[in-house]
Amino acid sequence: MSERVTLVVPLEAAGQRLDRLLSERHEELSRSRLQALIEQGRVTVDDGPAKASRRLKGGETIVVEVPDPVPAKPEAQDLPLRILHEDARLVVLDKQAGIVVHPAAGAPDRTLVNALLFHVRDLGGIGGELRPGIVHRLDRDTSGCLVVAKDERTLAELQELFRSRKVEKRYVALVHGDVVKDSFTIETPFGRHPTVRTRYTGRNPTGPIRNAITHVTVIERFAGATMIEVLLETGRTHQIRVHLSEAGHPLLADREYGGAKREARLRPGDPARRAAEAIGRQALHARLLAFSHPGTGERLCVEAPPPADFEAALAVLRSTQED
Repeated sequence: MSERVTLVVPLEAAGQRLDRLLSERHEELSRSRLQALIEQGRVTVDDGPAKASRRLKGGETIVVEVPDPVPAKPEAQDLPLRILHEDARLVVLDKQAGIVVHPAAGAPDRTLVNALLFHVRDLGGIGGELRPGIVHRLDRDTSGCLVVAKDERTLAELQELFRSRKVEKRYVALVHGDVVKDSFTIETPFGRHPTVRTRYTGRNPTGPIRNAITHVTVIERFAGATMIEVLLETGRTHQIRVHLSEAGHPLLADREYGGAKREARLRPGDPARRAAEAIGRQALHARLLAFSHPGTGERLCVEAPPPADFEAALAVLRSTQED
């Protein structure tokens, strides 16, 4: 949850910086906190993105979205977990879509971490109180394989495997359009979007910029949509969603990176639109994780079958082919 604060800039404030005006009007928020909210895209001026240094003219409407504070320490909660593999050092989960991995602004509880603290003994504190045992993350609306460490040594070793690109990460996705090439690689610089701070881009990114590499292989083609497999070589935030969108093939039902906008332009009975309605969230599933087990050195390969909503979208597309 979050609170929305609206302010109309008084005419006498003309020429004043945005962050200074907000810190004067909202003393409960520190200037550093306000600057962080601006960086996160939670402050708009006349419905557009804002910079802390923006000079105001007077008469503008400022909206500040203030998320609920994150608890200092997450509590154990008896929530369902889908466990694909578990041993003394780690657990691999099949994360459900709609579940946040760890507590954050807007999601203080009922996260994967809250469930893990209930189901896994002595997990608290491993790697920090807020993200105990968390090696990597999946977006809220992405389902599939996610590995969690049970002790500090395993956490450090798994993190090193991810950093050194020694973890095989395969996804399946449903995207708009006919992906013409059977296989290809997308490699771009990667960072924050220059105007929408909550988004990322491979085109003219700002802030810390890293390289991002995504390998794509077509699995099945339909009328107006394609099922693909994605092999991630790097693991940047929103990487698959951004790369595919900027390649002209946004994920079905992706509200942030163009899928939903594409669907809105389609006729109601269009197969891609119906499939997007069937899944109701970005059509992305982390199908497979494989790596050398930190304890034994043997290769561990874990797979998660696509969930019911993904299969429902796939059934819509396949039934259209049969008609």
